[in-house]
Amino acid sequence: MTTSTTARAATLPAARGPLSESVLGILLRAHPRADLDFDGLADADPLGDDLQLALHLCYELHYQGLPGVSPDWEWDPELLRLRGALEARFLAALHENVAGGDDVTAELDVLLVEPIDGEGVSHHLRDHGDWTQVREYFTHRSIYHHKEADPHAWVIPRLRGRAKAALVAVEFDEFGGGRAELAHSRLYADLLRAAGLPDGYLELIDQVPGAMLAVVNMMSLFGLHRSLRGALCGHFAAAEITTAPSAQRMDQALRRLGAPDACRLFYTEHIEADAVHEQVMRHDVLGDLLDQEPELAADVVFGIQATEFLEGRFGELLLSSWKAGKSSLRA
Repeated sequence: MTTSTTARAATLPAARGPLSESVLGILLRAHPRADLDFDGLADADPLGDDLQLALHLCYELHYQGLPGVSPDWEWDPELLRLRGALEARFLAALHENVAGGDDVTAELDVLLVEPIDGEGVSHHLRDHGDWTQVREYFTHRSIYHHKEADPHAWVIPRLRGRAKAALVAVEFDEFGGGRAELAHSRLYADLLRAAGLPDGYLELIDQVPGAMLAVVNMMSLFGLHRSLRGALCGHFAAAEITTAPSAQRMDQALRRLGAPDACRLFYTEHIEADAVHEQVMRHDVLGDLLDQEPELAADVVFGIQATEFLEGRFGELLLSSWKAGKSSLRA
């Protein structure tokens, strides 16, 4: 197997408004101590590019870090205060856009039914998409797949018993079963390179709109807060349930277009793995978690619904752009 590039992007992303500009300016200081301006926060779109990039920058300090940024910024009190304010706006927007409830079984049952006349991104790419649109989709998803399974790892110490053991088993597969070359993040880097795209960590972020950043930020938000552990498990279950059929459609699209084997491998790996993971997440993780803490049912439902809302919003952006004959990437 080819050697995968693991280098980070060489530069920080460009600002998308006053919030992200303020965060970027602070992070480039040599000595951490924030005195951030919160003035623009009240008027910022909680799901828009500026706020989502600002939040993404704050979260990235807990992952691989940012080029030229001191790792000491990770725990700067004022930066954390700003992150908390950004999170509050984001979380409120998510609650405003979902129905809520506490019937976990009903929510999962809806996800388990594949509509015959589905019109999502993977349906479009399977039936009508061209190679340019496929590469755009690869670009969008790189922001998550470079850190695939990392956000979910935050919940491990927040679980107990069978729920914890089962989630770790799923994560073990996501990280390649102990083989670095089979880790899903590595397979995605191989996919990007085979598609002729840069494969560096977050190297493509400037092209990715806030709608995709919000999907990844949701995972970090849920994972970094113990109070949202139920939402993280709900999200993870929803992702595993929907990934296998979507991956199958993506493989069909790539076969139709004659894509390189490295592009197909990422999706064929998910067809098999996530069909198993879906069962584990539903029965062993959620089942045991709710046996232990039945009061988390509403949080689990929220995690499922928030995932569907943000993924649907992201999909609508892509499909509307493509139907209008335009690129779905940021200029």
